[in-house]
Amino acid sequence: MTPVLDAAGLRKSFGGQTAVDDVSFRVGAGEIRALIGPNGAGKSTCFNLLNGQLRPDGGSVRLHGRDITGLPPWRIARLGVGRTFQITATFASMTVRENVQTALLSHRRRIWRCGRPARSLFRAEADGLLRQVHLPDQADRAAGVLAYGDLKRLELAIALAGQPVLLLMDEPTAGMAPAERGALMRLVRALTRQQAIAVLFTEHDMDVVFGTADRIMVLDHGRLIADGDPAAVRANPRVRAVYLGSVGPGSIDPGSIDLGSIDPGGTAC
Repeated sequence: MTPVLDAAGLRKSFGGQTAVDDVSFRVGAGEIRALIGPNGAGKSTCFNLLNGQLRPDGGSVRLHGRDITGLPPWRIARLGVGRTFQITATFASMTVRENVQTALLSHRRRIWRCGRPARSLFRAEADGLLRQVHLPDQADRAAGVLAYGDLKRLELAIALAGQPVLLLMDEPTAGMAPAERGALMRLVRALTRQQAIAVLFTEHDMDVVFGTADRIMVLDHGRLIADGDPAAVRANPRVRAVYLGSVGPGSIDPGSIDLGSIDPGGTAC
């Protein structure tokens, strides 16, 4: 079966610094993959290569077998690649429903058409998306007054309005309380399974990563050093060395440390 996303040999340098170095991976429909690594490992650059914000120096990106390498972000979005960001981006003065309607208008190419008031268009579809993310009771509230966890769910609804086949999520639980993080990622898992969406996400919280991802990829200095299921990655000595520092005589045995217990604040992204 053709994977939804097929990244092959991606490379990107800035001056003399290589940010992404020969990175290859695939993501299938309904699969949730995490991309983790220390600060400066190349995760954001890799994401930006996938959705067209940066053009790779080498390698290719294919979506359902179609080469999308170097296409502008708006064209890649039209082909079914959605993205959420670490800092939520919504229209604060619009209602929650209107934010989703705006995304639907853009997806249906109705932004510049006149005739009917925009707030009357795609209302039922917007409400359906809000039900999917458990926000129907917030539809008429201004987005600017939502709690942060609700804003994250609204951002997910906006991304789903584009009917993505691939969803790139940049630190989806950043700034959320622990209980909210788990609830959001359970919702993401349920929706992506139901709709066969391929998901690739980065995340600081290792409990979220190991509790959500089907497979985990680890970047270090722009290169993939591990790619496997959570148990295999948790046990990988090289991954432990990258997160915990070099292991030498007299140091802590990395095999005795649970990656999920690492404080994500300074080491996990």
